[in-house]
Amino acid sequence: MRYAVMVTGPAGAGKSTFCQALITHAQTIGRQVHLINLDPAAERFETPPVLDIRDLISLEDVMEELEFGPNGGLVYCFEYLLDNLDWLEEELGAYEDEYLIIDCPGQIELYTHIPLLPQLATFLDRRLNFRTSAVYLVESQFMQDRAKYFAGVLSAMSCMLSLGIPMLCLMSKMDLVKDAKGRIGREVGRYLDPDPGLVEEDVHARTNPRFHGLNRAVAGLIEDQNIVSFLPLDVTDEDSVNTILSHVDNMMQYGEDEEPKVPKDMDEGDFEE
Repeated sequence: MRYAVMVTGPAGAGKSTFCQALITHAQTIGRQVHLINLDPAAERFETPPVLDIRDLISLEDVMEELEFGPNGGLVYCFEYLLDNLDWLEEELGAYEDEYLIIDCPGQIELYTHIPLLPQLATFLDRRLNFRTSAVYLVESQFMQDRAKYFAGVLSAMSCMLSLGIPMLCLMSKMDLVKDAKGRIGREVGRYLDPDPGLVEEDVHARTNPRFHGLNRAVAGLIEDQNIVSFLPLDVTDEDSVNTILSHVDNMMQYGEDEEPKVPKDMDEGDFEE
């Protein structure tokens, strides 16, 4: 069985840093995972990717040759990838019984306005027979602005619904707030499991009264659907990364199809009567 984890979220949420932390942790516990880069604007990697979209097309070339801007160029790169999925299939064909970490671009248009990432998820799941899941990162700094926080919750919900695969939501960069002694430090739980009361307490006070009904409707939507909650992610804490990896494994039922392995210090004769 092959496994693929799509790492998504807005730009600056810490996706590439999380990918590296996950790979490093997996290696320390004796597991082999591979990095796939699908961000045509990426430049530096601590762990070189085994497959890189820039070998097919790069954002720099598109912007230079077609005179596109960054966002338009990124969309063009992904459309080009989807028009050349045989390249992706060939590149991934050599990986059997593998665990792939896929670093995706941060532009939310790729799964909200145009269904490029959902098409890719469907291709991996149905055509290439990967057990495919996703993680969505929202950075903890959003908790300092409740309106921005709820926008992040809605974007996570949108990604979850559009991708149509199992997805885990992560509150990243928790090392920046875990020692906070102010309101955020005391109320982290209300942000990890979105509390609609946060709207009434803060957002109402800073918005025109004519929008209060809309604020309540947004909060009610999040509460009624109840599909988004966050696990705290601190890439500096190995236990935190291990917890996330365990949740991702469970989400994809990792290893359930494998045959039990005989311990190295035993041989077949030990099982004979």
